[in-house]
Amino acid sequence: MADSPEVYDPNRPFAAFASDPELVADFILESREHLSAIEGHLLVLEQDPANTEAIHTIFRGFHTIKGLAGFLELDAVREVAHEIETVLDAARNGIVKIGPDVADVILQSADFLNRSITVLEAGLQGNSVPLTRLEPGLLASIRAVLDGPRTQETATPKASEVIPPPPPPPPVEEPRADIPSGPATAPASPKPESHDGAPVGHASAAESRSVKVNTQKLDRLVELVGEMVIAQALVRHDPNLAVDRNSSLSRNLSQLSRIINEVQETSMSMRMVPIGQLFSKMQRLVRDLGRKMGKSVEMVMEGDQTELDRRIVEELADPMMHMIRNAVDHGIEDSQTRKEAGKSETATVMLRAAHQGGQIVIEIIDDGRGLNLEKIRRTGINRGLIDENAEMTDSEVANLILVPGFSTADKVTDISGRGVGMDVVKRQIQQLRGRIEIHSSRGKGTTFALKLPLTLAIIDGLLVRVGVERYVIPIVSVRELLRPDAKTISMIQGRGEVALVRGEALPIVRLYQRFGVRPSNTEAAQSLLVIAEGESARFCIMVDELIGKQEVVIKSLGESFKDLPGVAGGAILGDGRVGLILDVDGLFGGHRNGQLVQAC
Repeated sequence: MADSPEVYDPNRPFAAFASDPELVADFILESREHLSAIEGHLLVLEQDPANTEAIHTIFRGFHTIKGLAGFLELDAVREVAHEIETVLDAARNGIVKIGPDVADVILQSADFLNRSITVLEAGLQGNSVPLTRLEPGLLASIRAVLDGPRTQETATPKASEVIPPPPPPPPVEEPRADIPSGPATAPASPKPESHDGAPVGHASAAESRSVKVNTQKLDRLVELVGEMVIAQALVRHDPNLAVDRNSSLSRNLSQLSRIINEVQETSMSMRMVPIGQLFSKMQRLVRDLGRKMGKSVEMVMEGDQTELDRRIVEELADPMMHMIRNAVDHGIEDSQTRKEAGKSETATVMLRAAHQGGQIVIEIIDDGRGLNLEKIRRTGINRGLIDENAEMTDSEVANLILVPGFSTADKVTDISGRGVGMDVVKRQIQQLRGRIEIHSSRGKGTTFALKLPLTLAIIDGLLVRVGVERYVIPIVSVRELLRPDAKTISMIQGRGEVALVRGEALPIVRLYQRFGVRPSNTEAAQSLLVIAEGESARFCIMVDELIGKQEVVIKSLGESFKDLPGVAGGAILGDGRVGLILDVDGLFGGHRNGQLVQAC
């Protein structure tokens, strides 16, 4: 048959689309879950070929996909899964040893299945997708793993096999939302059998009380709960209730508040997913980069059960991928260099996640050569980014690598070195209301610490007043509050107005000047200073009054104000007024650059 590309017609792909699209959707979701587990267990198996449980798990995953693909008439998927199943069966029987080369073949097959599922999903959504035929080389590579002749039936590839062209790396998979419920029914699907003939895939007691829910419905639920919280606050602060002190009504409102708070906490927990699914994807990346560059690298995970907002997990995939590429390419030395330096020939990249002070900290740690801070500083001086006589801490010098186009690489590779990417990483992290901290020790390694909120839907903040306006300062950025005296405030040439706090001169941002509002007073000694910490500096925010700590629902300000410097969003407060949520890094950056933003 001709090798020219065909066009995937969603109106006539196969009978299952027309007869049971829900079954196809379930196949897509279940197959992706199996493929994700297959990849993780295969990387474990590559390090420990004697791990029989990992072999059994991978075997069962391919066996399940094969059975479902055969039921749905997906011949190419079924054939590849069947051939890999044969390889794994040989591994279980001690005929084949799972080494790096065999793992490569299995991973290539898993990639083929992933791409096929992507095309299948596009067809389910009614899109036409160009396809090319499956090259016999994939099946030949699988069969070459086994010793001895194969039967004629398995040696002849089918001409009807199709595979989509390799797409860009897929985004983080949308997680399944498991919600406790009563007995639920689901479209029937063929049940696979285990390696010993016993049925597998039976739901556990916990799984039998779960249903799969579209995440868009969950997002809508969280939005409605947020509106309910706002409405409840408006009722609680209604001035008419202050006049009519009815004890029964007050008790009922208190009970309602407790229930609404519980509903809010429960709905928010539905959006939380373990970060382990993202860490597992990075494990494959480290493995492939190490083999491509001839470096011995292993990845270690800590805190992979730490939960955070689903959207943050999805948005973190690209930034983390870029930082890990840089770590393996620039940070990790080759085995000989490491040996000469007295290090283990196998380098380590660690991903660690933990809750810390109401936020999550994700660390990417390598034990490589570390950043050459002197070279970074020289490059910054040559590019005019810093003054030659400027006094900078090691952290400030390291942060120069986040400047657009900054690179100290002696050569450009197809992995990194062009000076693009780290500025994009910084921007993406800032869009998630997070920040990056870099710590490096020459010859010992580098740590990138990403500090992020647990969720993007609500925020704990300090509610402050400037004149008649209200502002919310994220509490994770607040270090302390103080009321200064006249001796604390001074002017320093080249730095402007500063406050002396325990021997440290901190710049002052007068919020009324920043947003063009009329304050209650302009004397710093009669105002309140909020000591805030941004990505690269600590500074003071001058306000009129602290109203209190408050948890607010974040609202977007729309397209017109999405890039407003120093503003992260808005919130409807208890009195029905809108308060701006401050972006601490943008606020200090605008102050440092002499920008003024008029009140909107």
